[in-house]
Amino acid sequence: MGKASSGCFVQQTCSSLAGISRERDHMKDFRRYLVLKYIQYLVLSSSNAIITLLGVLGSGYVMLILHSARVSSKSTSVFISSLAKADLLIFISVVAELFLWTSGVAVPRTAFTPVLLQNLLTANAHISALLLSCVAVEAYLITFFPVESRRLRTVRNARLTCRAIWLLVATECVLLQADDVLKASGASPSCTSGIWLLHLSSGAAAILRAFSYLLGILLRIVNVYIYYKIFFSVSNRATVRTK
Repeated sequence: MGKASSGCFVQQTCSSLAGISRERDHMKDFRRYLVLKYIQYLVLSSSNAIITLLGVLGSGYVMLILHSARVSSKSTSVFISSLAKADLLIFISVVAELFLWTSGVAVPRTAFTPVLLQNLLTANAHISALLLSCVAVEAYLITFFPVESRRLRTVRNARLTCRAIWLLVATECVLLQADDVLKASGASPSCTSGIWLLHLSSGAAAILRAFSYLLGILLRIVNVYIYYKIFFSVSNRATVRTK
């Protein structure tokens, strides 16, 4: 009798815990995750090891949540999913660095791998900043143009936007990789076409780096403006309701 009652108690406890887990408000988790990512990419001027680690762990947790059947597929969840997947680039870079360090493999200064690992981190930062800006723009549209922007705020458009961002940043990464490898090799081409190609690659990479820097500043300004407008709009609505 005692064993049966204790067994029922354990079963009821497990059922209650499962129910609490299913009923958990994942939107709060998403908001905390987005705040962490905004601090990581759009507030801090340089990378921070602790924030980066928390961001990677948060991305893993968010990816588990998004695979849950109870999370509805919306355009915002598409952006958040792509944002979490971008941290795979950090994971790959860190694992590769640890492998090179622990295995004792001597990688020459002109090697392809170190440059690639650095460009993976750059790609992660650029993808994340653009995706966070997409989330901010969507929040702005939901707040000020909820009905008019409904046709734009679709899952299909969000997926297309994410693919375009990944494609553009991948192209950037390839161009920077080629330029960095050419510079690191230190070999001067003997033919005229090779010299022309080297100058073209260096010029394109310099323009791309300058554009990325200016775009990063612009994204910070735009995000601050958007959330400033949203905050005061919500505050004014709350004040009107209380009167």
